[in-house]
Amino acid sequence: MDDRDPDTQLIERVGRGEPAATRAFVAAKLPRVLSLATRMLRDVAEAEDVAQETFVRVWRNAGAWQPGRARFDTWLHTVVLNLCRDRLRRKRVTTSDAVPDVPDPAPDAEAGLIEAERGSAVARAIAALPERQREAILLVHYQDLSGAEAAAALELSVEALESLLARGRRTLRARLGGLQEGEA
Repeated sequence: MDDRDPDTQLIERVGRGEPAATRAFVAAKLPRVLSLATRMLRDVAEAEDVAQETFVRVWRNAGAWQPGRARFDTWLHTVVLNLCRDRLRRKRVTTSDAVPDVPDPAPDAEAGLIEAERGSAVARAIAALPERQREAILLVHYQDLSGAEAAAALELSVEALESLLARGRRTLRARLGGLQEGEA
C-alpha cells in the first residue's frame, strides 16, 4: 500500500468544515461512487440515494479520519459496497429480478439495439454472479481499483480476490460464450 494517501489533505479540510473542500471532494468522487452504485443496484435513483448516504457518512467521519490505516478511497468504496448490499438484501425480499425493456428512440436503432442487448446480457451475467464475485469484478474492471485496493475494500487477501476474479471471469465466459458479433 502506498504510504501517501492522495486524499488526506482534502479529507482533513472536509473534516474542518471547509465548504470549498467539500465541493471539491464531491466533484472528485461522485462520478465513481455513482458508477459503482449504479452497476451494483442497476437503478439510477437507488444509486443516487446510496451516493447521498455515502457522502453524509464522509462528512460525519472526515474529522475522525486517521491517515495511514487504509487509503480513504478504499474506505469510500467499502461504504458504497455496504450500502448497496443492504439495499439489495431489502430488494430481494420485496421485488423480482425482472429487467424492464427500454426502447431506443434513435432513428436508426438496429445497431444500437444490438449493442444495448449485448450490454444488457453482460449486465445480467454480472448481476447473476455470486455477490462477492460480482463485487470483485465491478471494483477491478469497472472502478479500476488495483488488486490490492479492491482486496482491501472487500476485506480480503489479494490471493482471495484473485480467486474470486478467476471464478467470476470463468462464469462470465461460460454465460456469454454464445454472444458473437451480431448476435444478442
